[in-house]
Amino acid sequence: MCNKLLSIQSVAEVLDVSRRSVYRYIALGELSVVDLRTGRERSRVRVPGAEVQALVERRLSVVGKNHSR
Repeated sequence: MCNKLLSIQSVAEVLDVSRRSVYRYIALGELSVVDLRTGRERSRVRVPGAEVQALVERRLSVVGKNHSR
């Protein structure tokens, strides 16, 4: 997964969240995107798989810290 560019829908499926949540992660700077648009057409946003993996790892460490109290 880490070397692939994923669609918003694919990221949502991997994380088991809504597409809206994926866009929220992007807006918050939690996920970076690649815009593959050519010319004036609609944006074709993709998320590097490594970004999804990094998000999961960041969230795991936060949960681990909270449970150790």
